[in-house]
Amino acid sequence: MGLSTRRRDAAVAAIAAFAILASVSACGDDSDEDTPETIKLVVDVFGDQGFGYESLYERFTQLHPNVKIEERGKGFALNDYNSRLTEWISSGKGAGDVVALEEGTIVQFKAQAEQFVNLFDYGAGTLEQSFLPWKWKQGQTADGKQLMGLGTDIGSMAICYRRDLFAKAKLPSDREAVGGLWPTWEKFVETGKAFAEAEKSVKFVDAASNFYNVVLMQIAGAGTGYTYFDSNNKLVLEYNPDIRRAWELTVEMIGSGLSAGLQSNSDAWNAGFKQRQFATIACPAWMTGIIKAQSGNAAAGKWDVAKAPGTGGNWGGSFLAVPKQSKHPKEAAELVQFLTSAEGQIEAFNKLGNLPSNPRALQDPAILSFRNDYFNNAPTGEIFAAGATALKAVYLGPKNQAVRDQVESALRSIERGERQSEQAWQDAVKNGTNAGK
Repeated sequence: MGLSTRRRDAAVAAIAAFAILASVSACGDDSDEDTPETIKLVVDVFGDQGFGYESLYERFTQLHPNVKIEERGKGFALNDYNSRLTEWISSGKGAGDVVALEEGTIVQFKAQAEQFVNLFDYGAGTLEQSFLPWKWKQGQTADGKQLMGLGTDIGSMAICYRRDLFAKAKLPSDREAVGGLWPTWEKFVETGKAFAEAEKSVKFVDAASNFYNVVLMQIAGAGTGYTYFDSNNKLVLEYNPDIRRAWELTVEMIGSGLSAGLQSNSDAWNAGFKQRQFATIACPAWMTGIIKAQSGNAAAGKWDVAKAPGTGGNWGGSFLAVPKQSKHPKEAAELVQFLTSAEGQIEAFNKLGNLPSNPRALQDPAILSFRNDYFNNAPTGEIFAAGATALKAVYLGPKNQAVRDQVESALRSIERGERQSEQAWQDAVKNGTNAGK
């Protein structure tokens, strides 16, 4: 990920610690922690905030007094987590009884579907109506015979922005008025130029990569339906017009001096929230938890949420799966169904803002009436749920993340002034093609 030395060293240390923990406690290994009276389930997650399941674990163990639950991975960056999980699945040992699979990597693991429990074998086939149709399909193998994972959240899009910085730049700060500034992404860039003209000390967006990804996922959802790989898993990086359009919009945004030039999830990006280095960020529902955690209490009420340009689009969201190496597949499958139930998804939304993939949960008053006081009492439930049921899935190929990393790297080279647009595009195509082989 191009981590700084300090962050890279910290990541290495964390991975080492996680690996030691895995060798001791993961149920895929020999373990003496189970007793005739008690079994232990290990749940592997990722991200600074985890998945917000703490109280759900307590409820599950109340219903199953013979079960103990241990969660690992909270605080791990997605790339670090995926590297470790890939090793565990390939070696057949080390993984938890329940593992989180992010939408961009579940396709990768479908090539090793035999290493995962078929949740159809544990009664999950009756749950199809409990998930958005495209989310349900994403959890299955291509032939539909195996259900690898049940959906957790989706990444319905909005734009999170700093009210105080908009007001300082003499732009509207009311969320309805702000959303009206940018019916399209082109208008978003125009608004950014107006902001930059009035406010010299703060950039309009946090990172080219975040801007690019949210634009691409929306455009692809309305266009080809895929990004770097088509539905036959053919690499189309160089030829997909949706990619090129998102690239060109991002290059215009960079060329207009609107980007803070940060790398998502880096130390500098985290610090950028507290130091208010940028005024807007592409904001799928799960981003609200990150913003709150990184910005801190001092920024409460200064952030708000406005409609994203364009229509629809999904960026992010995950699944829960059970590796075959689990000693307790029945209980693990029960836990997966419990955590991804409507009630479980509502709990995760209330805790972290992760938008449910369950249609009933999306229409639940607990979601629709929810207001986030950190974001100026914004009706985030209503904002993110609006149109969520009509979202169109974007197909992500088995090496999506590897190709995406190379495209993002090329965009950052433009931000740093190292490459012109066409040079960077050729780098993206060349390196992305190699990564996608």
